[in-house]
Amino acid sequence: MDPRELTLLVTGTANALYDSLPAEDLAVLAAVLTQLGDTLATLAVQRERLNDGRGEEK
Repeated sequence: MDPRELTLLVTGTANALYDSLPAEDLAVLAAVLTQLGDTLATLAVQRERLNDGRGEEK
């Protein structure tokens, strides 16, 4: 997927959620998605570190 298409998808999703959820639910969802993103980034970095850049798990 083109990076610009991905940002359009994310923006469209955010706008749709904004229209359909109350502010309190939006805040909780934002916190959950932030935690999810941080956790995925941590897992990816740790995998790369353990693999020494070989692309395979030890």
